[in-house]
Amino acid sequence: MSSRDLDTLYRQVIMDHYKNPRNRGELEGDTLTVNLNNPTCGDRVQVQMKVEDGKVDRAVFTGEGCSISLASASMMTQAVKGLTVEEALALSKLFSDMMQGKDYDEGKFDLGDIEALTGVTKFPARIKCATLAWKALEKGLNDTHSS
Repeated sequence: MSSRDLDTLYRQVIMDHYKNPRNRGELEGDTLTVNLNNPTCGDRVQVQMKVEDGKVDRAVFTGEGCSISLASASMMTQAVKGLTVEEALALSKLFSDMMQGKDYDEGKFDLGDIEALTGVTKFPARIKCATLAWKALEKGLNDTHSS
């Protein structure tokens, strides 16, 4: 597959998550809730999670923003479901490295649709858009994990 074909495929995956977000909504009851915004571009996201027995049982999001921020939130909520807190934090670190153009080792993670966001590294101003929901995940899990 050519580089241009791959870019087109990745754009289609991002637009699919943007137009048909997975896990968009709110959770009832006792949840871990983190609200973050990116004042630079106006993106805002709320991530809610239920963590039970050290695992992310459910993860959902709401928010407003560009296609990259909302698609990334959709992908993140899919990717972390069922992971332990440690695994979810490790995946978030891997994603951060990927967005910064650092070498990363997928290791035990199947990145799936998340790989479609690799092209964002070509647009430094958009990296904050892609990482917003992931930063909310980290904040929530780190706050809970350390208490």
